[in-house]
Order: sequence, then structure tokens, then C-alpha cells
Amino acid sequence: MALKVKAVERNIKFTKDENDPGVWRYVMQPDLYIALNQAKVIREAALRSGVSQGVMKACWDAAGEVIKAWATEGHSVALPGLGSMRFGLRAKSVEKVEDVKSSLISSRRIIFTPTQDLKDELASTAIQITCYDRNGEIVKRVTSADAGTVEDPENTSPNPSEGNTSPNPSEGGEPDNTGGGENTGGNQTGGESTSGYALSISRLGSGSANVTHEGSNVNSGAKLNEDDEVEISITPAEGQTPTATINGSSIELTEENGVYTGSFAMPAQASNLVINTGQGEGGDDYDPNGN
Repeated sequence: MALKVKAVERNIKFTKDENDPGVWRYVMQPDLYIALNQAKVIREAALRSGVSQGVMKACWDAAGEVIKAWATEGHSVALPGLGSMRFGLRAKSVEKVEDVKSSLISSRRIIFTPTQDLKDELASTAIQITCYDRNGEIVKRVTSADAGTVEDPENTSPNPSEGNTSPNPSEGGEPDNTGGGENTGGNQTGGESTSGYALSISRLGSGSANVTHEGSNVNSGAKLNEDDEVEISITPAEGQTPTATINGSSIELTEENGVYTGSFAMPAQASNLVINTGQGEGGDDYDPNGN
């Protein structure tokens, strides 16, 4: 058994300029089979368990009602053989208690945490990649030799060494409330999200910069939705004035106590954020590992 993945050559543009030729990149995505309906799942489960389809459907429906009722009461509910699920939420964080209100909640979520057995099964499953060029022609097939790392739903940072950077609370979100609430500070973006538009982040200079969305850290490659507000905080190199651009357009920065801040709304496309923290001593003007 193997998981199938498509790598399709696509033209990606970083500006809204109609004359922008863009760049061609192979973008990978799961090649999913058709969705299995409930009737087929019940039929297969009945066949494997030796009970009738009628009994299996009654048990299936009853289990669904119990899970729905308990999860909405704030419980983390076990899904036999699979893991557990609970409800959570995304919400902005505020400094003052008088500012806490329900309008800070941006969305309610369903969080699934797989069992270790399920994660081990996924980690050991081979991945077959089929590559398609821009004309839809198959140009290569390869079996993946990746490390089989399975993302932790409680920490969906693309790079575990970067810390907790995803909305779950990935991407540096707030502590999880297992009673069904979770103040995670936004959609990250380190890429908790598998949908949205990719944000590439380049940092220049020897100063430091931090990129966040609703209080959560945003890493390069994170995916954001159109109009998501992204905040930037820059501490420039001594004596320098920083700059920031999104797809070539300048972002207005405001200085207070030596720290420059600004924000922009995520465009409806893959985008490139360039932050120049200022040139430091020794003429360093590019730090690929800048933070």
C-alpha cells in the first residue's frame, strides 16, 4: 500500500502585475481517491465484524450521537482505534481583561488527535510521486524516501526545532484548553493550514524581525487566507532604518522606542514578504537565518 502524491508544474506569481511572467514550480499535493460514503463504510465494517448491516448502522449512528453530544460539552472523546476529537477555537489575544469578549473568537474548530498506532502506520507507508509538467504530461515517477515524519496536531510547526508555531496552538498560539476551548491566536500559518496562499519571507540585514498573525508566529512557507492581517515587528541594526515590502509594494512602518511595526492584508495569491532590518557593522546586508 502506498500514498499517491501529484507534483504539478504551475506558474506562481508574486505580484498583481499582468506582465509579471511568474516562476514555474512543481507543487505537490495528495492525489486522493473518491470519497467513500457512509453506506459503503458501514457495509465493509459489517462484513469484517460479522454483524448485520442494520446492527452496524444502529451502532454507527449511536456512536456518532454520543461523540457529538460529549464533544460539544467540552470533552475530548475517544474514537476507537483512531484517536480522539474535541472542539476548540481560534481567538485573538488581548492584554487587558476588560477587552476579553466573544467577538475576539474568529472561528470554532474540530481537532482530531490520532493514536500512536495510526501515526506509526502513516509514517511507515510509502509515498509514490507522479510528476506532471505544465502541459499535463507525466515526466517522472518516484517513490519517496522521506523520513516519514508525521505532524503533531498539537504542534504543527513545519520545523519542530522552531518551536510551537502553529494554530493548534501551532504557530505560537495560546495554551490549549482541552475543555473544548483553545485560544491559539490565528491561522498559521507555520503552516497549520493546508489551504490558503503561501507566504515566502526573506529577512535582510543583521537586525531582527518577527512576523505574526493574530498573535501567532508566521514562518516562511506558511499559508494564509486572503485579507488575513499580518503584523511585522522589526528591531533594526544600530543606526539603521528598516524597510518591508510585500510583492514589491512598501509597507508603512511606525517607530516607537526603537522598534518598527507595520501590517498588511494577505493578497489573494502566493506572496513574497521582504524585510530589510538595516545594514549592520561589517556590511552584512543579508542574513538567511535572520529571526
